Parts: sequence; structure tokens; C-alpha cells
Amino acid sequence: MRRDTFLKSLAALAAAGALPLDVLAAANIKMMIPANPGGGWDTTGRALGKALQESGAASSVTFDNKGGAAGAIGLAQFVNASKGDPNAMMVMGAVMLGGIITGKPPVTLSQATPLARLTSEYNVFVLPATSPLKTMKDVVEQMKKDPGSVKWGGGSRGATEHIAAAMIAREVGVDPAKINYVPFRGGGEATAAILGGNVTVGGSGYSEFAQYIESGKMRPIAVTSATRLKGIDVPTLKEQGINVEIGNWRGVYGAPGITPDQRKALTDMVLKALKTKSWAEAMEKNAWTPAVMAGKEFEEFVDREFASLRATMVKAGMV
Repeated sequence: MRRDTFLKSLAALAAAGALPLDVLAAANIKMMIPANPGGGWDTTGRALGKALQESGAASSVTFDNKGGAAGAIGLAQFVNASKGDPNAMMVMGAVMLGGIITGKPPVTLSQATPLARLTSEYNVFVLPATSPLKTMKDVVEQMKKDPGSVKWGGGSRGATEHIAAAMIAREVGVDPAKINYVPFRGGGEATAAILGGNVTVGGSGYSEFAQYIESGKMRPIAVTSATRLKGIDVPTLKEQGINVEIGNWRGVYGAPGITPDQRKALTDMVLKALKTKSWAEAMEKNAWTPAVMAGKEFEEFVDREFASLRATMVKAGMV
């Protein structure tokens, strides 16, 4: 059989759903990471890409980092350039929902295809090691005196650390509209600003700051979980009399306009990847909590989260 005839036959069988997943998955996966290198989405996307290859669900994975506007810039590119592409994926999460609420971009998540939630993680707030401030109490006292003098550094506007900062302000009697929040396009930029003392306090997922905390370059002052994180000796905000709890989560979407069978094939690929050794190692290394949810259940979860997050942000005076 001629090679072109064979390939046409293979494509016809694939379209009919007559080929097993391992054969269907042989094409290259294109992973959109709607953030600059060095942050949580970047780490998640590359860990998932490695796991997809290790599991045999994909023969290769290419990555495209496109940071800015809490992922809205990458989302717009993904929605417009990947329509109907059964091999395209995009990393996303709670931060993107917050960015959509605050930024009101012309594209929305409803234009893409939900596949699966992967992980959950709580935020940690840190101070540069050289900061004259030592605790969250010190930060709060300075913020009460002069809200604008405290520069909160983190991800894009609407990120969970931005929402947490506004919630903290509200809880301690400071107008959330007066907080001085400095957004960065990626975790690498935020980390550099914190280490350089260009912001007063920084916030992100614990995994992004872990190496700097362990080396003593950053001083952790609070986590946003209800109880202390396992193996991490950092007090919660609630322990310190600030009634704030907020979590982060990350997931993956497929392109707009793919068929139900293509959606199922991509979802199965992701779920298969999550069973690999490399994914387990990434989970442990980054202190991620498993939070796997797929298909319709994940789609409904995102809708609920969007409504809940919007209500929280309205209450915190952000929208």
C-alpha cells in the first residue's frame, strides 16, 4: 500500500473512532501556557507534557508561553488559532476566572472545551529576607497607617493572591480599593521583584517560592488554607486573627469546536498521564494536592467557581 493511501486510511479510521487511543494520540500535542515561564501554569503545563509522553498518550508535546492579563492573552490566541484542533490543549485555573471577571476580555472560557481539573494549591505570602517587616501583623499595621505604602506583588489582576490581599484588607478594616497591588505576567517576574525588594510582600502558590523559603531568601508569613499545610511550618491567616481562606486550582482545556469523541480522547489522554511516575514526582516536588475532576463534572465545577469567585470579589470591593 502506498504511504499516502495508508495515511488516508488511518485518518478515516481515526475520524470514525475505530482506532485505539494509543494510535490516535500519536500526533504532536500543542500546549498553550497562558503565562510567562517560571510560574505555576508553566510548571503544570510542562509537567503534564512530560507525563503525556511518558504514558505513551502523546508522541511529542510543544509549548507556547503567552503571558499577560491573567491568561486572557493566551486564551484569546488559543481560541482564535486552535479552532477544531483535536491536538491542542491549554493550561488554566482559578487565576484565569479572576482575570476574566476583572478584565472582561472579549474572549471567555466558554469558547474553549473543558477537559479536566488537575491540582489544587494554597497561596503563601512572603517577605524579602531583607525586609524590616517580620510578620503579617507588621504588614497589616503598616497597611492601616498607609495602604498605598504596602506593595503586594503577585500574578495578574484577579489572581488568587490579589483576591486574598483585598480580602485581608477588608478583614482588617482597610478599604480594599486602596491596596497597592503590583501584577506580574509570570511567576519568574514576581519572584525577581520580591527577591529584589521591589515589592513589600509577595504571594503565590507555595511551590513557586519553596526553594527561596528553604534557602532563607524569602520569609513566609502566612498561608491561605484553613489549617496549616502538611510539613510546612507557616501559620494560616486565620491563626493570626484574619478570617481569610482561599485556594487555587489548575486544569486543562481543549480547543473550541472539537467533537465529543475528540474531547473524550483528549480527556482520556490527560487522565492516563496523571497515572505516571513523572506526574507523581511533580506532585510531590511542588507540594500540589490531587484534585482530579473531568468531563461534565469539571465543566459544572468551573461554572460554580466563576459565580462564587465573582461574589467573593464583589464582597472584597474588587468589582
